[in-house]
Amino acid sequence: MSAQKMDFIQQELLEVKKKCQQQIEGSELVACVPVIVRVHMIKTKHKQLTVCLQFSKKYPDTPIVVELKSKTLSDNLLNGLERMAENEAKKILGQQQVLPVLKFIRNFIDENPLCVCSEEIRFIKRDLISDCDDLKLKQKTSQILLKTVQDQYYMNLRITVPDKYPIEQVSIDTSDHNWPELLKTNFLSQAVEISRQCVQPPLKRKPKDPPFEPKPAIRPICEFLIRDCIKKYPRQTCPVCNERALSENPKDIVTQPFDAKFVERVYCGHLFHHGCLDQYLKTPPFTGGKKCPSCGLRIYHNKWKVTPELAEARWAHQEARKRELDEVVDFLE
Repeated sequence: MSAQKMDFIQQELLEVKKKCQQQIEGSELVACVPVIVRVHMIKTKHKQLTVCLQFSKKYPDTPIVVELKSKTLSDNLLNGLERMAENEAKKILGQQQVLPVLKFIRNFIDENPLCVCSEEIRFIKRDLISDCDDLKLKQKTSQILLKTVQDQYYMNLRITVPDKYPIEQVSIDTSDHNWPELLKTNFLSQAVEISRQCVQPPLKRKPKDPPFEPKPAIRPICEFLIRDCIKKYPRQTCPVCNERALSENPKDIVTQPFDAKFVERVYCGHLFHHGCLDQYLKTPPFTGGKKCPSCGLRIYHNKWKVTPELAEARWAHQEARKRELDEVVDFLE
């Protein structure tokens, strides 16, 4: 490297030492020598990275070499940001590049709040949604917009990611859907509970449990909403009658809570027709509570809170009355 270029670099390093921490918020100048410039940037606990810049032999006529390191941001994101930063450096060949590149990287972190969940978003695109679905990122409002479709059913989901994610809880709601209102409420309330459990320690901690650490919630929320609900339920059959639980056309959904074809979701997650579930719960055996025919777990539902003993007693009483009526009919005939 010529003496002229070395003087250029020395002058630039003086500028970096003078202006870096003044002009770039949340930055710490760790090293600033001709071999390497290393700057640590932090916005939140999970939005921080270290920028390593090295001068090439023909600098500044060639772009500065950028390497990014982070314990919280994904490698895919960092690799993409490295390429973007080097492209930014190519726009100012022949000029000082360190501060402009550092400012570019800081602006990217500020203007792309969803960078903290980039790996989860990548998982959703790769493993959860299909060609008929749609995913949009709203960086200005830090929102993930998802339209998920299965057959004729759809749900538009909006996930708002707080600045301090994953320490703070995400919020989930829906802007439009054509599902039964009861199921929609059930889906969202359970998704909110998943989100809460990711940021709040359990009320009763077991002695051998490790200290609680908040964890990312977007992936488990979307796995539940997309894979376990929206993609599954339109084709699920009632375990009693083996017919589709939901009507094929959402316009034909039964909305009367006690109609025989009204859809009920029990604790284990399976769907039943109201009439089928009512009949099944009132038919023996009752020992140990009624079990779901699909998964074998005990059935719990707010509409049916009768104990196994009381259910059996009622069934026995009903059978006795039936026998009495049959005897009367036989006598009259």
